[in-house]
Amino acid sequence: MISSPYDKYRQSSVQTSTPAQLLLMTYDGAIRFCRGGLDGLKAQDYEKANTFLNKTQTIVSELIVTLDYNFEVSKGLASLYEYINYLLIQANIKKDTAPAEEALGYLVELRETWSQAAKMALAEDAESANG
Repeated sequence: MISSPYDKYRQSSVQTSTPAQLLLMTYDGAIRFCRGGLDGLKAQDYEKANTFLNKTQTIVSELIVTLDYNFEVSKGLASLYEYINYLLIQANIKKDTAPAEEALGYLVELRETWSQAAKMALAEDAESANG
């Protein structure tokens, strides 16, 4: 049972979000965890780095699994996600921030792209509703 008001709010926001909002929330989590991993690497706190980089990998793996391959863009996204996971693994193994920073850059760019696409789709929906 959920007792914390924050947890209740978070559960409610997930349950009432659109697919686009859920995707952006997923990217937000990946970005937050990747930054946490980078912080751990920079502080030479390798346990923290490992925890956060693994969480980022889990999210990226989920993004791969949920791709709809009926769309051509999904193949390219799958390759990019696989590369991001490779970078996260390299950062974790080599204790090097450069691959994690590159992965973070891709995640931030992808989030911005999806955010813009969601805004455009919303504008199109509003325009067609107003006829």
